Amino acid sequence: MRSENDLQAAPAGSPGIPPDVYQRRWWILGAMCLCLLLVVASVSSLNVAIPSIARELEPTDTQILWIVDAYAVVFAGLLLFAGALGDKFGRKGALLIGLVIFGAASLACAWATEPNLLIALRGVMGIGAALTMPATLSMLTTVFPPHERAKAIAMWAAFAGAGGAVGPVLSGVLLANFWYGSVFFGAVPIAAFAFIAVFVLAPNSREGASTRLDPVGAILSMVGFSSLLFAIIEGPEKGWGSGLVLGAFAVAIFALAGFVAWERRRSEPMLDMSLFSNSRFSTSAMGITFTFMGMFAMFFVLSQYLQYVRGYSPLRSAVAGLPFAAVMILVSPRAVVIATKLGVRRAIVLGLSCVSLGLLLFSFLGTSTPYIAVAGCLMLMASGMGMAMPSMTAGIMSAVPPHKAGVGSAVNDTTRELGGAIGIAIVGSIVSAIYRDGIRPALANLPEEAAAQVLKSVGRAEVVVDQARGTVGDAAADGLLDSVRSAFLDGSHTGLRVVAAVVAVNAVLVAWRHPKHVAPPTGAH
Repeated sequence: MRSENDLQAAPAGSPGIPPDVYQRRWWILGAMCLCLLLVVASVSSLNVAIPSIARELEPTDTQILWIVDAYAVVFAGLLLFAGALGDKFGRKGALLIGLVIFGAASLACAWATEPNLLIALRGVMGIGAALTMPATLSMLTTVFPPHERAKAIAMWAAFAGAGGAVGPVLSGVLLANFWYGSVFFGAVPIAAFAFIAVFVLAPNSREGASTRLDPVGAILSMVGFSSLLFAIIEGPEKGWGSGLVLGAFAVAIFALAGFVAWERRRSEPMLDMSLFSNSRFSTSAMGITFTFMGMFAMFFVLSQYLQYVRGYSPLRSAVAGLPFAAVMILVSPRAVVIATKLGVRRAIVLGLSCVSLGLLLFSFLGTSTPYIAVAGCLMLMASGMGMAMPSMTAGIMSAVPPHKAGVGSAVNDTTRELGGAIGIAIVGSIVSAIYRDGIRPALANLPEEAAAQVLKSVGRAEVVVDQARGTVGDAAADGLLDSVRSAFLDGSHTGLRVVAAVVAVNAVLVAWRHPKHVAPPTGAH
């Protein structure tokens, strides 16, 4: 429900939308996409800065992991509750508060001098992101009429996918000229500009003061999703059978099962569990999960492949990923037309199939594969995501009543975060296991401590081998580097093929379970 200030007579073609809001709707979309890009890019951009952070702050391996992942764990855990807060108290207010928290925490991160402080501040950034991201999508459902809503969602989805490729480029440019903290400081003026844009352009929008909050459901969902993401992230690092990982999975299962049971009992649930019996909603949520699983797995391998196997600099490797962003921005706005011509189900299945095929082709890249082949794989995957993501996002939002748009958006965002974490965990575990098995025979002539470092990762291996050149000789060092790269490629190929197979199975499930006769989204004109 919109606030009283915004409930005015609407012009023809925009039922329920105030005339002034309707007139500036595309500017509002631009502001929402800017907020979205800020949040998404902050997830991917930090990977480029890790070497600089490691030199300046000297964190342990575990601290490095959590400098990256504290943001995602807090973000995913709070999304549902943050979406519900925006629905009840106002989406514009949630956006503004989120941007303030995000910008202030980013500024503090830029000057952090201690790893644990940086980890804590990254968690605070996750709070700001959780308030911001659901509001960006739910706001669109209140400012666009039905015949334009699908096109607006498609453009939103384009920026959601492109942000993962744009973030590392911005970080690379900043790090080439400034200190490591510039990666965080660079977000501050963007957040300030987004705050002004939202304050000036966005209308007030909420579901109504009579709806009660659900603190028990909020706590259960936060504990459940945070524990699940924690276990998925820590699995490859600690081992899937470690007590910490198994304990986190147990907490996640208990909390999420409790969340489902609690929500089923409530007369006003935060998340209506009956939504998952809607096959369009459930297949869309599943499709988004596995699509982002494929994308994050691909980028996880791509950055290491380009830097460690092909010798690219961090900035050059980030720029090499831009074809993905460009194609996403080109294809996503046309997803409405594609779905209208092919049908929604066929468009989603075709998109998922392109993602799977792109991953499969990527798994055949070698040490001398020309970059044009890499770009081709990226563009194929981006085309698939551009076709499928808008229809799947619309499938989630269409199943949720307008007054619960924030929660619907949070479901959409949570599936992305979980899918990304699962993708990195799967491919990371496979790459690590096969890499270690493949490189062991080549380590016979290295000291035990150096061999242990080589076994940890391909990045560490390159440093150790370069340091050992004076001891083992250039020829032996070059041979060992070739073995390192070959072992990494073997693991990457297997990991990507596994993920490609999972995405292909998901495409089959969507073809089977998604409703056959879904009206194509409007707005194709």
